[in-house]
Amino acid sequence: MVRLPLPDIDVERCTGCGDCVVVCPTGAVKVVDGKAVMVSPDVCLYCTDCEPVCPAQAIRCPLEIILGGNES
Repeated sequence: MVRLPLPDIDVERCTGCGDCVVVCPTGAVKVVDGKAVMVSPDVCLYCTDCEPVCPAQAIRCPLEIILGGNES
């Protein structure tokens, strides 16, 4: 099974607004001590919904591009 990457949360930039928590469909993200934290990484779907709603741009969802071989 291929494991998806996890959103990267920059706690220095995070303001703890909670917008990411609201849009997370699985509850993988919570605000703890005023900062967004991935509390349940095992249920993260990597839907990337959290990245565009973050007003502080504290969440980054890196993409991995895998190039396939030449199919004959």
